[in-house]
Amino acid sequence: MSFSVSGLPVEVFQPLFGLDEAALAARGIVRYVAQPGDRCPCRITLEDARPGESVLLLNHRHHDVATPYRSDYAIFVNESALATRRAEGELPPVLKNRPIAVRAYSADGTLLGAELALDNDVETVIERSFADPEVAYLHAHNAAHGCYAARIDRG
Repeated sequence: MSFSVSGLPVEVFQPLFGLDEAALAARGIVRYVAQPGDRCPCRITLEDARPGESVLLLNHRHHDVATPYRSDYAIFVNESALATRRAEGELPPVLKNRPIAVRAYSADGTLLGAELALDNDVETVIERSFADPEVAYLHAHNAAHGCYAARIDRG
């Protein structure tokens, strides 16, 4: 089964890049500089920030639907992000080597099911989820912290 994994639109976050600390604080946003060993997964580039890179930690509504499953949570975005990543038929780095929860949604945004991918078996979970014709799209979340990672669509 083919699939595509998409990051969040860079255009949504670009106005925040480079704001001073006071302007960020007024919006409830924290700037953080990635340190060696940190995992700061950017939801635009779908890669972990490298040590020394500046990321913004902010709340974002990633599932803006008119159902009880509307959801927002804390995410990182890398201030050096230039373009939204779309990975066709392959997993980007943020979906590898960490436990991922995959949530399956209908076209109207109703949760149909969820499954954990704990052993780098995200692709298997994607295939199993899309085997259900009612599933319109998937959201991947970091299993431990629950934060949104990426959207997955049929290819």
